[in-house]
Amino acid sequence: MKIVVIGGTGLIGSKTVSNLSRLGHEVIAAAPNTGVNTLTGEGLAGALDGADVVVDVANSPSFEDDAAMAFFQTAGRNLLAAEQVAGVKHHLALSVVGTERLQASGYFRAKLAQEALIKASPTPYTILRSTQFFQFVGGIVHAAAAGDAIRLPPVLIQPIAADDVAAALTKVVVGQPVNGALEVAGPETFRLDAFAEQYLSAQQDPRTVVADPKALYFGAVLDDGTLIPDAGAMLGETTFEEWLDESMAAD
Repeated sequence: MKIVVIGGTGLIGSKTVSNLSRLGHEVIAAAPNTGVNTLTGEGLAGALDGADVVVDVANSPSFEDDAAMAFFQTAGRNLLAAEQVAGVKHHLALSVVGTERLQASGYFRAKLAQEALIKASPTPYTILRSTQFFQFVGGIVHAAAAGDAIRLPPVLIQPIAADDVAAALTKVVVGQPVNGALEVAGPETFRLDAFAEQYLSAQQDPRTVVADPKALYFGAVLDDGTLIPDAGAMLGETTFEEWLDESMAAD
């Protein structure tokens, strides 16, 4: 198959491109730095010519409310329109577990708008919703920092390694579109504050994590069901401890 990966040079995209190439598929890593820009449409028609599947893992360069909405709506419309012209048979997009439960955040409102565009398109589709990546735990800590304290709600989270997200995408790509959403998560469930504590300990960071039920998560109020998948989600294999050990060794 010819498969075009939008955002194919990023964290998840590059891993997905490698996986699919090893399986023998013709894979295009499409991104502005390879001459394909979904915001302007530059290079899009050429990249999609003859494509069977498009995998969209591109992310907004800004998490600001209006910028994120503009990115996902503009890029989404351009991409889906180009797919119709090219006769693409399957549109696969990466989204976030709990998106509809995080609508206090402008970024997640933008992700839900992206999903709505996909559902309204005539192109058969699959939306793969993932839990938070291990790689972004540092960003969670940074966003929750207040001086020497990290204030996080003690709610459940089931984070996942980027490699396992790419593996799940690879599996879905070679299957049939479900015209609905699937979920993928890590193999372990933590409390969000304990997740941050384990990361800080591995980093030898002396700051204190405070379990605060009123603390916000990127502007959203959380409960125990907000960030975890429903029953039946695909599960990755990499534990957080394994990922930390590998990351510390790499550093």
